[in-house]
Amino acid sequence: MSIVTKTGDAGTTGLMYNRRVSKCDPRVEAYGTVDELNAALGAARACVHHETMSLHIETIQADLVGLMGELATHPDDLDRYVQDGYRRLDPVAVTRIEQWASAAESQQAMPRGWATPGKSAEAAAMDLARTVCRRAERRVCALLEAGQAECAPILIYLNRLSDLLWLHARQLEKAE
Repeated sequence: MSIVTKTGDAGTTGLMYNRRVSKCDPRVEAYGTVDELNAALGAARACVHHETMSLHIETIQADLVGLMGELATHPDDLDRYVQDGYRRLDPVAVTRIEQWASAAESQQAMPRGWATPGKSAEAAAMDLARTVCRRAERRVCALLEAGQAECAPILIYLNRLSDLLWLHARQLEKAE
């Protein structure tokens, strides 16, 4: 099958289980922004020379792939999604991010005031991923508020993740 399907030429795209929606549907905005976050994290991972952070990012990217699938599934199809063997984001993923953030926080003094990204390429890439994460969080929040998703764990995960990315960026600046 070719990547060029032409099915989106009229401004629609397919969700899981063949539902069609507008390309500017809030659901598409949400999972599209998570996809953008995944790409930004890939760029950060390519820059970061800190082995533990790289492993964290790789694990997070795997979480995000599943999270995109969940967001790309209409709520009426979520039972089928799970029955087909796809996993939904679970509290374990949130706990893992919280633990990593606690560890990062315990290793450094908290800076005062606003952080200005750009002290190093590594830290700037991490800060860029953080800002994309915050946008993804806003898109998921809009989906939740519109009653179009059951994504409270996703919202918590993205909120914790943006905190972790901020902490990692500060760690990278300090190491500079």
